[in-house]
Amino acid sequence: MPQTRFTREFQDEAVRLALTSGRSRRAIAADLGVGLSTLRHWIDRRREHQIDDPPEERQEDMAAELKRLRRENEILRQEREILKKATAFFAKEGSR
Repeated sequence: MPQTRFTREFQDEAVRLALTSGRSRRAIAADLGVGLSTLRHWIDRRREHQIDDPPEERQEDMAAELKRLRRENEILRQEREILKKATAFFAKEGSR
């Protein structure tokens, strides 16, 4: 079977339809004359691109989220250390 090359615009529109139309990906792929695996590949590629190079407005959101997660991580580390010390203390108290 000969391989057909699709334009970037066609691929982008196919992905947009798949993500927003509410129809199944199988139906969209059939309507557009592409394989389901091809459509999935285009969707996966877009997601990877959005992760690697997010739009400007999302970068600020991601920076705020990263700051929040780092703070939460620090709190969890502190709580874990407290629990380790408490466990050691009560283990020593129980052996008396």
